[in-house]
Amino acid sequence: MLEPEKEKGAYAALNRILIVEDEATIARLIEVSLKRAGYECTVAHDGLAAADLIEAHDFDLALLDIMLPGLDGYELLDYLRPMGTPVIFITAKTTTKDRVRGLSLGADDYLVKPFAVEELLARVEAVLRRTGRGGRLLQAFGVTLDAVGRTVTRADGSPVELTPREFALLEQLLRNRGAALYRDVLYERVWGAELADTRTLDLHIQRLRKKLGWQDHQIETVYRVGYRLRKED
Repeated sequence: MLEPEKEKGAYAALNRILIVEDEATIARLIEVSLKRAGYECTVAHDGLAAADLIEAHDFDLALLDIMLPGLDGYELLDYLRPMGTPVIFITAKTTTKDRVRGLSLGADDYLVKPFAVEELLARVEAVLRRTGRGGRLLQAFGVTLDAVGRTVTRADGSPVELTPREFALLEQLLRNRGAALYRDVLYERVWGAELADTRTLDLHIQRLRKKLGWQDHQIETVYRVGYRLRKED
């Protein structure tokens, strides 16, 4: 359960998914289904618009049609690969040769149209989990965060009371586990603004450690960088 937030402008991040599909009906079906499952969605109907979005925003997953106006799905995959963004191709190209090409170029999964919504959701969840970006439930050191239910619990089931910003900060650490996150990146993702005062972030980290019963060896301070949630052995 979240405590009332005294500071304005806080938000809790969900998995951000880019949908690139030129058929409006299919794009809408995917968008509505994912939003109902608790994901944040951005839709582009052509490859050039998608490329602009990729340059301007960070996404946890991209769902790409292959046959697109402007830039095709293979070209968009080239844009996304250096960023480490996982990709699922959703396409009418059904041959084994097409599947092999898509996967060999670096796609994480390949879904053929027409598809069942339940299968799409299962594949999205599986890719996010496999690539370390998590799905609904994120766990570390005896703590479980439910990204859809907006709750944090300990191993014994007892709730941890967090403010919305503390929740968003914990979710960022969990979704990027093992990676050193720069202070300005954390601040922008959690506060939605450029870093103005490092003490604000440091204070929230201290409060998070205290509420979770974690110490410096779980949320590590990375000198001249920021913070990292250590991976469990």
